[in-house]
Amino acid sequence: MNKLERDRLLTEAMDCYGDYLIRLAFAFVKDKTKAEDIVQESFIRYYITLENFENRSSVKTYLYRITVNECHNYFKSWAYRKTEISSFVSTLTVHKQTPEDEMLLQENNINVARMVENLPLKYKEAVWLHYFAELSVNEIGVVLNCSANTVKTRLARGRKMARLSLSEEDIEHAREY
Repeated sequence: MNKLERDRLLTEAMDCYGDYLIRLAFAFVKDKTKAEDIVQESFIRYYITLENFENRSSVKTYLYRITVNECHNYFKSWAYRKTEISSFVSTLTVHKQTPEDEMLLQENNINVARMVENLPLKYKEAVWLHYFAELSVNEIGVVLNCSANTVKTRLARGRKMARLSLSEEDIEHAREY
């Protein structure tokens, strides 16, 4: 594969999946700047390993796996500091027409984010990838390096632990940010 082809594939991946990967990394590290650094490192790894990519999974799944690994590497090398959930929501909220609508949406997003945030990491990963990154169970299995049945179990236990009984409307509101 020549340099122009690799550059084209990298540019396409950055355009298509950059925002998704930043949200994914942010869900792990709770720091926008660090999330952007992790995604940048993920794209560098993708570019370097493009020759070895065997197309056994989609590019999206491959990049998600790289990003999750980079997040895990971040936790291994740095102490994990929690940030307030309000800063998380304030950077990602969607502005509505009226202040009342905006406040209700923000309150709902805070409640959902708090429930997901309080989950153990393995459940939080599965719930985040399923509801917010909109990956299928099989894609999540590839990203987390586990079977589809394990993903289903983690999703069920995660929902139960967080007492998530989200309606479709709640899920759509949460996806907006």
